[in-house]
Amino acid sequence: MKLPTITAIRAYSMGGAAAKIQGQGGGDYHDQPKGHWIDNHIATPMSKYKEYEQSRQSFGLNVLGTLVVVVEASDGTKGFAISTAGQVGCFIVEKHLNRFVEGKRVDQIKLIHDQMLNSTWFYSGGGGVVMNTISCVDLALWDLYGKVIGLPVYKILGGAVRDEIHFYATGDRPDLAKKLGFIGGKMTTHWSSAFGDEGIHKDIERLKGMREKVGDDFWLMFDCWMSQDVNYATKLAKAAEPYKLKWLEECFPPADVESYRKLKPNMPKGMMMTTGEHTGNLMAFKELCEAGVDILQPDVGWCGGITSLCEIAALAKSHGQLVVPHGSSVYSHHAVITFTNTPFSEMLMVAPKADRIRPQFDPVLIGEPVPHDGIITAEELDKPGFGVELNTKCPLERPYTH
Repeated sequence: MKLPTITAIRAYSMGGAAAKIQGQGGGDYHDQPKGHWIDNHIATPMSKYKEYEQSRQSFGLNVLGTLVVVVEASDGTKGFAISTAGQVGCFIVEKHLNRFVEGKRVDQIKLIHDQMLNSTWFYSGGGGVVMNTISCVDLALWDLYGKVIGLPVYKILGGAVRDEIHFYATGDRPDLAKKLGFIGGKMTTHWSSAFGDEGIHKDIERLKGMREKVGDDFWLMFDCWMSQDVNYATKLAKAAEPYKLKWLEECFPPADVESYRKLKPNMPKGMMMTTGEHTGNLMAFKELCEAGVDILQPDVGWCGGITSLCEIAALAKSHGQLVVPHGSSVYSHHAVITFTNTPFSEMLMVAPKADRIRPQFDPVLIGEPVPHDGIITAEELDKPGFGVELNTKCPLERPYTH
C-alpha cells in the first residue's frame, strides 16, 4: 500500500481573550460562561491574592481558547484535532511546525514528533503552550493516518486490552455522578495553603458531607490544583483518612518534584498521591515516577499527544505505576483502552452544574462519545481515526497562514 503524503497543515482558533465570541467551551473547556462550577472558588496558586481567589477566569485561565489543527493528505483525506492553545498555537503551527509536517508521508508521525520537540526546546522549556500545540498536531496526524488506512486509532496502537472503559467523574457533585453510573467522583478543593487550618477544616467538612451522601464504597478524591505546600497537604491527607479519600491530586506545581517526594511517606496507608496533568515532557514524568507518584495523569492534549502518552504509559508500567490521563475525552479513550496499566479513566463534567453528561469538547466535536452508566465500549470507538468530525458551524478563525 503506497501511502499519501501530507500536503497542507492549517491552524484555527476559537474563543479565548483574542476572540470576539467567548465562553463557548471547546478545546479550552475553561472558556465557559459565568456561573459554571469550574470557575467557582477552586483552590489555585493564585488563591493567596484576594482579588483572584473566587474565580479562575479572573486571573486568565480562559485566555488561550481552542486550537484546531487540520492536516490534509495528497489523496484528499483530512485529519484534525483540538487542544488548548488558541491564537498562540496557530502562530506556532503556521510559522514554525508546518515545515516538519508538509511533505512527509502520513505514517511518519514519530519522525515529525521528534522534530517538533527538538526544534522547540529553546522556547518551550519542554511544556506549556508550545507542548499543547505539538500535542494538537500529533493528534491530528494520528487522526489522518487512521482515516487514510481505514482504522480507528486504538487499533493502530495495537488494539484494545479490555472491552470497555469505566469512568470516574470530575465535578463538584459526586453524589449526582454516582446516580449517573460512575465509579467515583473527584471534587476540587476550595481552599489552599493560604488559608491554613481553617481551609483544611472547610474542605474536610465538604468531604464528610459528600461521604454521607454517597456511602462507603463510592470513590471520592480531591483535586488540589497546585495550591498547597507539603505541610498543608500532609494535614489534609491525614484529616481525610477517616472519610476514605482515594487520592490527593496535584498538590504542587509540576516542577516541584521534591515536594511530592517529601509528601509520599506522610500519606496515610492506602491513600494515593497522583499528579501529571500540567507536566509536559517525558523526562519530567520520569522524575515523578521516581518520587513515588502512584498514578501519572498526563493530558494527551498537553503532554505531546498520543506519541508521548504511549511513552509515558510505558514509563509508568516499568515502575509498577498506573497512568490515568487527565480528561481529554475521545483522544484519551483511544489510548487508554490499549494500556494494561489504565484500569479506569476520567470524565470531566463540563455541564454548568455537573448534573448531566455534556461532551467535554462541546460544541467543536461532532460524534464525541460519552459514557453511558459510566462506561464506553470498544465498539463505540470503531470509526477511522478518532471517529469524530469538526463542527464547522463554530466561529473558527485562521489568524495566520504560511
